[in-house]
Amino acid sequence: MDLELRQLRCLLAIVDAGSFTDAAFDLGVSQAAVSRTLASLESVLGVRLLRRTSREVIPTAAGTQVISRARRLLAEADDLIREAATGHSRLRIGHAWSAMGRHTLEFQRRWPQVRPDVELHLIRTNSATGGLAEGACDIAVVRTQPEDRRIESAVVGLERRYCTMASDDPWARRRSIRLAETGDRTLVIDRRTGTTTADLWPPDSRPAMEYTQDVDDWLSVIATGRCIGITAESTVTQYRRAGIAFRPLRDAAPIPVRLIWWRDDPHPAAPAAVALLTDLYRAS
Repeated sequence: MDLELRQLRCLLAIVDAGSFTDAAFDLGVSQAAVSRTLASLESVLGVRLLRRTSREVIPTAAGTQVISRARRLLAEADDLIREAATGHSRLRIGHAWSAMGRHTLEFQRRWPQVRPDVELHLIRTNSATGGLAEGACDIAVVRTQPEDRRIESAVVGLERRYCTMASDDPWARRRSIRLAETGDRTLVIDRRTGTTTADLWPPDSRPAMEYTQDVDDWLSVIATGRCIGITAESTVTQYRRAGIAFRPLRDAAPIPVRLIWWRDDPHPAAPAAVALLTDLYRAS
């Protein structure tokens, strides 16, 4: 026999009401049904959960533990039901870093005008799919081509590449950097979510590389002056901080910005998000 949520709800109803009679009233069933449901739960678990006297119902030691776990399980089940029932009334947009760059705030401000019936949430998840593969979001902003063929994508804009360095680096006094110059430096790369790979350089002129797995760690290494980084324009607006300077790479290809979603389960508001973000990038 399998454990059922209705059995746990019955147990909590008895405990909260203080009697089988009141629990039956709260649940809208007979007292006999409450007794049978509790008995079936105790049979499934193989332990006695409640002691019943003429005056009160007292949890056993095992019952006290089960009651605590039951409250958490039922709360999670209720959240799951509520989320499933209202899923299309909100749109969760994931990102690993930078969100929509300098368009983030304007996107958030315009969204209620575009889809007033859908609540917007931005969620940061440090993964290559911005949280899509982890189930943390409905669609995600990414700056790399997704490898999973189950994922659909749309390019919404392009961003320039920037060289990132310590603010006291000699290059920080310059207006721009050439990509070829970076081959003589040590480059730090965010291996998990970054946009930079060795393919940017010819095989015989690639820079030495170190690796991190988070944008904050990436910036911390660069601030020491030991390494430089290459990143998308959005990082410049979203991660300004003391000790870091950004200079444009004047001869590097731009980075495509994509919105991605599951091909077989698109959110109904995804086309609206694609259209709005495309307009914002186009306008700039």
